[in-house]
Amino acid sequence: QVQLVESGGGSVQAGGSLRLSCVASGYTYSNNCMGWFRQAPGKEREGVAVIYTGGGSTDYADSVKGRFTISEDDAKNTLYLQMNSLKPEDTAMYYCARSNIIGRGSCRSAQPSTLFPYWGQGTQVTVSS
Repeated sequence: QVQLVESGGGSVQAGGSLRLSCVASGYTYSNNCMGWFRQAPGKEREGVAVIYTGGGSTDYADSVKGRFTISEDDAKNTLYLQMNSLKPEDTAMYYCARSNIIGRGSCRSAQPSTLFPYWGQGTQVTVSS
């Protein structure tokens, strides 16, 4: 079955960096829209960054452009999110997600989370000021 396992969260001070990882298994890794979402307490889940796996394009939420980078190692079936210049407002649970519904040309961070049927368990990121 499909499994997405995140790691790499933690607590950092503002201005610091973290790298999240998501190891995928149970399906053919390439040619899927995959991404990172986050959800803070009392807020809706929001798309942070997406990539069309297997060398496709990336897309970012405006709030993280220039600070976060999504990448992949398709030989390891692993998705990454490098987060630099972290701010307290980045504090949230971060989730890795996979969509087998969204096509290459529609893989955008603004796509609703309901179009991503597969989710990891999440990893907490806390940024202190």
